[in-house]
Formats: sequence, structure tokens, C-alpha cells
Amino acid sequence: MKKTISYILILVLGLATGIFITQNETIWNALKNPFANSFTPFDDSRQSKWDADFKVVELKSSLDNSLQKAYFFKSKSAAPKPLVVSLHSWSGNYEQKDELAALSKIKDLNYIHPDFRGVNWTKDACCSDLALTDIDDAIDFAIKNSNVDLSRIYVIGSSGGGYATLATFMKSKHLIRRFSAWVPISDLPAWYAQSKIMGTKYAENILDCTSSKDSLNMEIAIKKSPIYWKTPVEKLNTTEFQIYAGVYDGIQGSVPITHSINFYNKVLKDKLVIDSSIYVSDSEKLYLLEYRKALGKFGSIAGRKVFLKKQSGNLGLTIFEGNHEMLTEYAFNELIRE
Repeated sequence: MKKTISYILILVLGLATGIFITQNETIWNALKNPFANSFTPFDDSRQSKWDADFKVVELKSSLDNSLQKAYFFKSKSAAPKPLVVSLHSWSGNYEQKDELAALSKIKDLNYIHPDFRGVNWTKDACCSDLALTDIDDAIDFAIKNSNVDLSRIYVIGSSGGGYATLATFMKSKHLIRRFSAWVPISDLPAWYAQSKIMGTKYAENILDCTSSKDSLNMEIAIKKSPIYWKTPVEKLNTTEFQIYAGVYDGIQGSVPITHSINFYNKVLKDKLVIDSSIYVSDSEKLYLLEYRKALGKFGSIAGRKVFLKKQSGNLGLTIFEGNHEMLTEYAFNELIRE
């Protein structure tokens, strides 16, 4: 009887302490602080307060007539200005914080941050036909509602946004001047296996976005993976396409660098490039994965050492000293350069 009363008293005291702590803002914030940075960089889905000059707009899908939201900024210039199309990460949506927005405003560029079916754990998201049509529809909206220089439309994204950037290059109807994909996912079957090994939430997300049950639906996973699609090689006559990956990604980050390397090699193969030195060889890939050391002197970007750089016409791959991240200011300046 005495033990039962003791347990009840401990339970009551525990509940009372918990209520007191959560109601006391100072104590609660102090306890939360160690976990403040637990969100994955460049897949931080927390909503942020947007500048009042960025307006929420509704876009009607040309495929299923559903309404998709976006943040939109219209240049104040009377002359045509470039359009920056910034794509949110895997776990984000149109409300996700985007440092490219402020940089676009400073330069007075047209800017749009579409939802394209939001987070990537539903069957309609994850680079589906609906999601990719939403991105094209967002570009259409920006062209119709602002003074866009049609020769300077740019698409950029990191992580899941890099994944969507690869997919947009492969399937967009628009003439895009430059694509910039940072630490992208290119192969869902591979990433599913990798995510299971790393024990991340993304394995479950991939099952959800591919309508899988206990095992991965390979047919849908392949259908939603740009590395398996036919490359529109003719686009590379007029479009620049740059892929960037942090060399430590896959160890400290969630997307192994093989996603970038393999996609780059796939596009070269589809271009029928013969020169083997332009490809990332198996030995170069193995060296990067084994040692994470530079394969030569390639200079630096944004103060970060470049470990490998490959270029074939308008297609480029840069492996830099970094993790699962975008070097934002460098990326923006490279994107909009004349």
C-alpha cells in the first residue's frame, strides 16, 4: 500500500513539474536550446516569416486544376528582368525559408518559390508529372504577371530541390538559361537502400511517395528518378546545367555524392561523349568515397576547396569541400551571371 501511494505521489509530482516547465518560457527555452540546430541543413521544413514584398499567389494546375500556392516577387523595373525559380527541399513546401529570396530582392529580380505538391511523402509529390507540371505552371505565371527576360530564366534548388532541378531539366517545356542543382537526389531506389542503412526518415518517405507497402515499388521509384529518364541532350546546346555536391555528403549528410556523379555520367553517356577523361571514372569515384581527398588542383569556390571538377560544354560537375549544403551566395551569383 505504501509503495502504491509513493508511485502515485511520484507520478503527480512528475506531471506537476512537466506542466510548470512548459508554462515557464525561460526554463522551456533553455531546455529546448540544445536541440535548436537538430534540423537537417537544407531540408529544414520549419516555416519562416517572409518579407512583405513577397506575395502568396495561387496557381491553377494545367494538369488537374488544383490550386497550388507560391511565394512571388515582381521586379519593380520597367525593363525585362531575369526570373529566379527556387525549388524547396524534400521536407519543405512553398513556405520554407529561402535565402535566395532576399538576394533576388536586392538585385530586383523576378522570383517565384512554388509548392509543386509540397513535402515529398505523398504520391502526388516526389517529381511526379503533377509536381513537374506545377513548376512549369509557376514559370508560366511569373512570365504572365511580371516583366521577365525570357532569355534569362534560372532554376535552382538543393537537396530535394536539387532533385526537382534535375527533373525540371529533364522534362520542362520552358527554355531555361541555367540550372543549378546542389546535393541532389537522382536515384530513388538507391537512396531508399542508403537511407535504410543510415536509419533516416527518408526511407519511409520514399515508401510513401511511391505508394509502396512493405517493400519498395520499384516501378514507381524508377518512374520518379531522373537518372532513369531519357536526357533531352539538345537542350544543352543553349542551356547551362551545373551540378554541385559536398564531398562529405553521405557520411555527415543524407545524400551520397554518387547521386551527383552518376547523373552527370548518365547525361554524358546520353550525349554520346567519347572522351573518357570527361567522365568521372570508377577509380576517381572510389578515391573520393574512400579518402574524401582532392583529385587535383581545381581551385576553390566560396572559400571551399574543389575536390573534383568536370566540364563538357554546358554540363558541369563540381565536388567541393562541404557537406549536404548549398553555398548560397556563390550559387546565386553564378546562377545570374551574364
